[in-house]
Amino acid sequence: MSEIFIAILLLSGSFFVVVAAIGVLRLPDLMMKMHASTKAGTLGAGLTLLAVSVAFDEISVLTRVIATILFLLLTAPIAAHLIARSAYYVGMDLWENTIIDELKNERAENNSATNGVTAEMNSKEESDAR
Repeated sequence: MSEIFIAILLLSGSFFVVVAAIGVLRLPDLMMKMHASTKAGTLGAGLTLLAVSVAFDEISVLTRVIATILFLLLTAPIAAHLIARSAYYVGMDLWENTIIDELKNERAENNSATNGVTAEMNSKEESDAR
């Protein structure tokens, strides 16, 4: 009976990992690709690790699997969020069919603030050169 449960977990995990890979290949922009890889990839890896813990049936393996799944659940979404946010502020273009851009005003404010700092630095360098 446990072999069937392990097989179901492995197949489910493999399915979600494949869905994540297809999402990374097929989706149009970085934000969507990272969403697919983070959500489906984390779920697929978690199910696969759960299958490993059931297959080995040892407390030490279960402890490591739980720690790894918690680590994935805590770090993958945060890392994806930070990478996407920094890519957005650097100037990465969104998909042309994107309807709502909630950070558009904030991006403009950051660009104007950055341009002001850059202009100030350039004027200081010019005055230092004189």
